[in-house]
Amino acid sequence: MSALTAVLEFFDGLLGSAAYFPILLLGVGVFFTLYLGFPQLRFFRHAWAVLFGRFSKSEDPGDTSHFQALSTALSGTVGTGNIGGVAFAIFLGGPAALFWMWATAFVGMTTKFVEVSISHKYRKEDDQGFMVGGPMHYMEHGLKLKWLAVFFAVATVISSFGSGNMPQANNMAAGIETSFAIPSYLTGGILALLLGFVIIGGIKRIAAVASTLVPLMGTLYALGAIAVLITHYDNVVPSFIAVFENAFTGSAAAGGFLGASFAYAFNRGVNRGLYSNEAGQGSAPIAHASARTKEPVAEGMVSILEPFIDTLIICTLTGLVILSSGVWKEKFENDFSTFDTEIVMGQYDEKNSAHVRQLAAHLDLVPPANDPVRPYSGVVEVINGQLDLTNITVLHNRSIAEDVQVAREGKAVNGAIRVQEGSVVEAGVTLSGKSLLHSVPLTARAFASSFLGSYGEYLVTIGLVLFAFSTALAWSYYGDRAVVYLVGTRWVMPYRLLYIGGFFVATIADTSLIWLISAITVALMTLPNLIGILMMRKEVKQMTQTYWQKIKAD
Repeated sequence: MSALTAVLEFFDGLLGSAAYFPILLLGVGVFFTLYLGFPQLRFFRHAWAVLFGRFSKSEDPGDTSHFQALSTALSGTVGTGNIGGVAFAIFLGGPAALFWMWATAFVGMTTKFVEVSISHKYRKEDDQGFMVGGPMHYMEHGLKLKWLAVFFAVATVISSFGSGNMPQANNMAAGIETSFAIPSYLTGGILALLLGFVIIGGIKRIAAVASTLVPLMGTLYALGAIAVLITHYDNVVPSFIAVFENAFTGSAAAGGFLGASFAYAFNRGVNRGLYSNEAGQGSAPIAHASARTKEPVAEGMVSILEPFIDTLIICTLTGLVILSSGVWKEKFENDFSTFDTEIVMGQYDEKNSAHVRQLAAHLDLVPPANDPVRPYSGVVEVINGQLDLTNITVLHNRSIAEDVQVAREGKAVNGAIRVQEGSVVEAGVTLSGKSLLHSVPLTARAFASSFLGSYGEYLVTIGLVLFAFSTALAWSYYGDRAVVYLVGTRWVMPYRLLYIGGFFVATIADTSLIWLISAITVALMTLPNLIGILMMRKEVKQMTQTYWQKIKAD
């Protein structure tokens, strides 16, 4: 597992976690925002009119309505990123991360408009009469770069597991097990069967389910979030202020939170923003390709609404709930995962500002060359399950762990355990104690801090299941459209069966490892798509101008 983690972290460092990635993502969005004259503002009202069918005709080519196409695309974006992803961003980067999620969404509205418009222009029918589209089609027929199209399609198939399948299944199972004590394997089995029933029916069944689930889950979740904000109303404005105050300086240490540099908050905010709204990733154009319209730009208009709904509304509600409740900087009982645990040399105290700065730098994207925080290797004494902390500090979830308990097969350990490079290497030994929370458990704790009490946690779990399940549906469609492009319709059913199997397996996998895989696969799609739409910029601008002239003439 350590070797696999090291390999994944290496590739993540080259891709999504690299310094250039958020700059490229935001840079492309800023470029098109200026190049096209702020379409996310100029076309915002028009996008709503197109969505509700004002310019539609029943005889237009396509398989779904604008609303169904948007719902399918939204079901792919409104998922665990809105519940667990926002919490993960704040856990990593503090309040500042939320600002960069907003920035990603604002410029992402334009990026989404561009990628959907150009992809829609080059869509076509498959041999079964259904529309197929996506960046691979404009890459092949617009750019004449078949190799780039193939690379993107392969990345889409991989990402359908890394983004839409595995994180969703894993978070659903973890949330249900925590809230209702239902074993993960049982949750995985039942939901895998439901998933199979829907996706085997193809885009029309997926769109029908998505157009029902998306409004329902969005409304339910928003009402719950508002209830929490009412409970902590006196902290809402200070939380807003903290987001802006920390945006360009990084988030200061607070409570058990050790702080985060500007680079870390910026990178993780943009990264989680992309994971949430997928602007620039190239996934949404695949869903929008099914919409009934003769005007590619009209569907691009509809797509402007996705980052607005997904990030600027739903993610903002989640972020403010977490920040205003204060739970993001508090420690709670945790079972320690190996991936998030490190035992370091020396005794560190979070009340010592020098210690806090050293640990924050150690946990940053790139630790300093003269990092004084060193992983511990050697033997540690354990008495009645308690570690001897005389010369070591246990870090878990980017915080100094407290009340650390050591067990083997459920029983307190007595004796010595071996530690190598910061990790316990004794078979069957587990650690637990108090540390920060992240992902879905953090959001659930924030909801439970309101007058909803334990019902708040149940609300998060129900929202998680609806969000994550709908995301898995959408990504199955993205993957099978990529499969059709690569090898034809005959391989769609084997892909769907593999997708269902992967969904079940992911319910019992390690959460942090899943998030790392998803970060890599997101970048594999995003990079070629960003390059592609930049190369198609003149055609997009001409399409937009021609469309708007037609609208004004009517």
